[in-house]
Amino acid sequence: QGQVRESGGGLVQAGGSLRLTCSASGSAGYAMGWFRQAPGKEREGVACARWSSGTIYVDSVKGRFTISRDNAKDALYLQMDSLKPEDTAMYYCASGVRCLDSRITGLSYTSWGQGTQVTVSS
Repeated sequence: QGQVRESGGGLVQAGGSLRLTCSASGSAGYAMGWFRQAPGKEREGVACARWSSGTIYVDSVKGRFTISRDNAKDALYLQMDSLKPEDTAMYYCASGVRCLDSRITGLSYTSWGQGTQVTVSS
């Protein structure tokens, strides 16, 4: 796996939308995911997409966030709608993650991006 880089974060009002983009070289064959970490909280898996098919979401974002990937471009996206103040966090893209029912986690060989800040004002 290679470099992972996110973009698209920013400040938005509650109810608004943002789209995060991740470029991850060498992601072929790997599940990829989005994670977030709010101040004083542990990093949590938000959504993941397997290489061939299948996506998983944490309960708190189901129906509001949509993850997608373009394997030809080594790209991962996160469309975030109906944003809430509690979605405020640093969002990280990762390549090579565990993407199973109820478990979105990093692995020993996971490649992480530097993060992009998402702030939702009330």
